Amino acid sequence: MLISLESIREAAARIAPRLHRTPMLSSRTLGDAAGVALQLKCESFQKTGSFKPRGALNIILSLTPERRAKGLVSVSAGNHAGAVAWAAREAGVPCTVVMPSDAPRSKMDAVRGYGATIIAHEDRATLFDRLREEEARSGAFFVHPFDDLTGLAGAGTTGLEILEQAPQTDVVVVAIGGGGLMAGVACAIKALRPQCKVVGVELEAGPGMTPALAAGKSVPVPRPRTLADGLTPPFVGAHPLQVARECVDEIVLVTEDEIMHAMRMLLLRAKLYVEGSGAAATAALLAGKVKSVAPGSRVVSIVSGGNVDPERLLALFSTSGGAA
Repeated sequence: MLISLESIREAAARIAPRLHRTPMLSSRTLGDAAGVALQLKCESFQKTGSFKPRGALNIILSLTPERRAKGLVSVSAGNHAGAVAWAAREAGVPCTVVMPSDAPRSKMDAVRGYGATIIAHEDRATLFDRLREEEARSGAFFVHPFDDLTGLAGAGTTGLEILEQAPQTDVVVVAIGGGGLMAGVACAIKALRPQCKVVGVELEAGPGMTPALAAGKSVPVPRPRTLADGLTPPFVGAHPLQVARECVDEIVLVTEDEIMHAMRMLLLRAKLYVEGSGAAATAALLAGKVKSVAPGSRVVSIVSGGNVDPERLLALFSTSGGAA
């Protein structure tokens, strides 16, 4: 496979001393609603509130001390920014992150809180162009949010933990933004339990992987206004695209309303504070979108992050049901 089981296990050994082994929680209510035996892999409880430090820390710790000393630079609308900023602080190196000016306030506050410098950029479509300018100017190492094999191996440690905690899992459902989490998890799952199905979930209003698979290459992704900002990168990664082609059994699309319903249900029934992209996998199950799930299957839904501004979450429970 593109990401070897050995590299994922090496990543696990490298990052384990600094990261949480996140819990797997069952939810009878949500499982019954989806017609499956459901468990939730709670990456919302990871350091910085998402799965992202797994990949970012693995990349940074794999660099030579000399390379790290030149500093780090990255680009992100949120969770990856916080993860790189946190990991840079752990490694004791400077960090700059290019973020869209309209990124969620809580995520920008977290990046600053970890000691990183933010370059706010107005045009989301040219975020990577601004990143490349800063990379060239500073000579810092670019920590890619979703298309670095070392980072994907780090993300794959989520898959290792899933099969250690629930070895008889039949289906793993995972959200797809740039594709990093999906790629790492799919390679880990298929290496250890080939019969386990891997299902990817994208935002219906702005999918990236589905059109990329049709085109045979990454294509520009529409940027709708959404609570699931983690599902709207400018494109999917070339490496995740290859993994999706080889290892993913099904990709489904969810609507904004379905994501909001899943966020409500996760909060009310599972007592989990979850962001839009973190609820996407569960949304697909609750909406009956996943066709490869047989009734009663043992299913793991990855809750990939919990970084949502409180006022945006509270808006879900207003009479208007607004999404912010």
